[in-house]
Amino acid sequence: MLLMSLLDLSLPLKNPVLQFSLLLLIILFVPLLLSRLKIPSLISLIIAGAVIGPHGLNLMLRDSSIILFGTVGLLYIMFLAGLEIDVADFRKNSSKSILFGLYTFCISIVLGIVVALYILQFSLLSSILIGSIFASHTLIIYPVVSKLGIAKNKAVTIAIGGTIITDTLALLVLAVVVGMSSGEVMSGFWIKLVIGLISFGLVVLLLFPIIARWFFKRVDDSVLQYLFVLAMVFFSGFLAEAAGVEAIIGAFLGGLALNRLIPRTSPLMNRIKFVGNAIFIPFFLLGVGMLIDIHAFFKTYETIKVALVITMAATVAKYLSAWITQKIFGFSLDQRRLIFGLISAHAALALATVLIGYNIVTGYAPNGVPLRLLDESVLNGTILFILVTCTLATVLGEKGAHNIALADAADDVAEPERLSTEERILIHMSDISTVDELVNLGVTVASDKISNGMYAMHVADNSTPDEAAEKHAGKLLEKAAVAASSIDQELRGLLRYDSDVVNGIACVIREQKITDLILGLHHKNMMTESLLSGSSESILGRCNVTTFMYKSVQPLSTIKRTIAVIPEGAENEVGFVLWMKRVINMIKNTGSKLVVYASKQTIAYLKEAYADKLPNVEYKVFREWDDFLVLSREIKNDDNLILVMSRKNHHSYHTKMAKIPTYLNRYFQKNSYILIYPVQSGIPEDTFDDTPAQSVRKNIVSVENVRKMLEKVYKKKK
Repeated sequence: MLLMSLLDLSLPLKNPVLQFSLLLLIILFVPLLLSRLKIPSLISLIIAGAVIGPHGLNLMLRDSSIILFGTVGLLYIMFLAGLEIDVADFRKNSSKSILFGLYTFCISIVLGIVVALYILQFSLLSSILIGSIFASHTLIIYPVVSKLGIAKNKAVTIAIGGTIITDTLALLVLAVVVGMSSGEVMSGFWIKLVIGLISFGLVVLLLFPIIARWFFKRVDDSVLQYLFVLAMVFFSGFLAEAAGVEAIIGAFLGGLALNRLIPRTSPLMNRIKFVGNAIFIPFFLLGVGMLIDIHAFFKTYETIKVALVITMAATVAKYLSAWITQKIFGFSLDQRRLIFGLISAHAALALATVLIGYNIVTGYAPNGVPLRLLDESVLNGTILFILVTCTLATVLGEKGAHNIALADAADDVAEPERLSTEERILIHMSDISTVDELVNLGVTVASDKISNGMYAMHVADNSTPDEAAEKHAGKLLEKAAVAASSIDQELRGLLRYDSDVVNGIACVIREQKITDLILGLHHKNMMTESLLSGSSESILGRCNVTTFMYKSVQPLSTIKRTIAVIPEGAENEVGFVLWMKRVINMIKNTGSKLVVYASKQTIAYLKEAYADKLPNVEYKVFREWDDFLVLSREIKNDDNLILVMSRKNHHSYHTKMAKIPTYLNRYFQKNSYILIYPVQSGIPEDTFDDTPAQSVRKNIVSVENVRKMLEKVYKKKK
């Protein structure tokens, strides 16, 4: 009783600890409970906000803290949209996004003006403002799209690009209407707006990536990196407001600027999405719910009329845009549903526009009552408008998103290149300073769906005391486990005692059926010719798996270009498809530009076989391996060099490969590089009995058949 008397439990709650506890419990349990009623989690949080808000049980006020976290959540949604979008596809489909944004804006604003002018009997300025509300939208279901892993779907890319167009134009209309109502729209207004927008765009898209790359190359502390990203996002939002547009435009462009520097497989991306989905975005949804006042709908008939008319008209406009998009671009029914879900929800931007219109007084009635640009019926009707459009967008959008994700999963299972061989990647570790980047490379080259196939191992010398060996190995494997867990990747640690490191690795490859091996070199160490020996005593002579030798000078996320040098005849090797799949994954996950140096025949084959998977590759003819001096002049800072190698006496072997260590030590000390040794035929059979190579070799025939089929197709076309 004494404790209860010390606590203030009067409503609304004022104790900040109690308020925050209540919000966290709601975020935790309400989606779980309402999911049993098939209510989407996004809608459940909006409903919860309405129940606990000032118009419901009055447990909490929509005070400055809720508004702050809600604003952060809205910016977070737009930032994630820019961060996860496929930049190459975005550029490729930029004309389609612009077209989509323009006709979506035109359909919505025209229908809004007509409805407001002739059905609701509003003035012209008020009708234009209603039209701008119709045109704008909030990507409220984007968190669902992100969780399902379909953010790079073409329909999503076009919808997000169109969102920037529609929201920017809607905000410009708002600025013009406000200026006209106050008599400020003159030539100076337009000059200031144009100069501000151009300056803002140049700073965010050109300067931000340079600053971010410099920071990420020098600071590896995870907390500081996350704080840096948050600072960049909100500063870009501030710059947008200073330029005369909403902060959400700045957040999206900020995400676009950092897109290539934060790979989706990186620990930093995992932290960004975790904090946003756990805290900021749920707070935004609760804040939207707290705006809902059910009682206001029934105050007057006019409120109900306005709410029904604008809700139906806006929904028709967005559905019409989604339907036109489906027909023009040949999208599926589920893609149309997803587009409709992305563009039909109205929340913060619509409310902000209504509040601005409500606060603009155009005159006074004879009884002294102020005449507002948007009256109270529109203000109250907008609340129902927000609730219905968010619910409809979530239900239909989630249905389309789930169906697309299921279809993508089915395609992954049926993909021929998976070859029924489960991926098992082994990372050998001996230097604690290289652990993070080796794990990062392993995750970057792996397929999306790899689950239990990541291993980290250390070979301890038999002559070393057990306690000392276990202590050193424990530090290495623990750091590897922490690095993997930061991106939700399972990793098994293995400690092997052996007098010979190569023998220890070879035995683990055999026992665990490894398909890929990653070996690390310290950035201060020199590459030696003995390391590349193809003898039976070396790792390359005993292990016929795709092998990566990686020397990291800078994080993969800061790489601008990936330069791949492929020897003549590499496409004839049985392991060609396997290592190409890893390189494709690396390019997809890092977002770097791929530049391929190869012979004319190899380039022709790559263009024919991988046109759909590598659409934006730059090809350059590379005739002789003596041309490394020429190649060194082409390599720039922030480039990553990939050299596809070969064991002796195989299709793609070149005698000059023996000089690769000399070339690397002389010309490429300031660049990261990866040497790739493919699976090759002709390795002694007894070495691979009951090994992973056995499962790979079972697929060699199918890989060879696929290659021959593609070769025949190419020759016929030629």
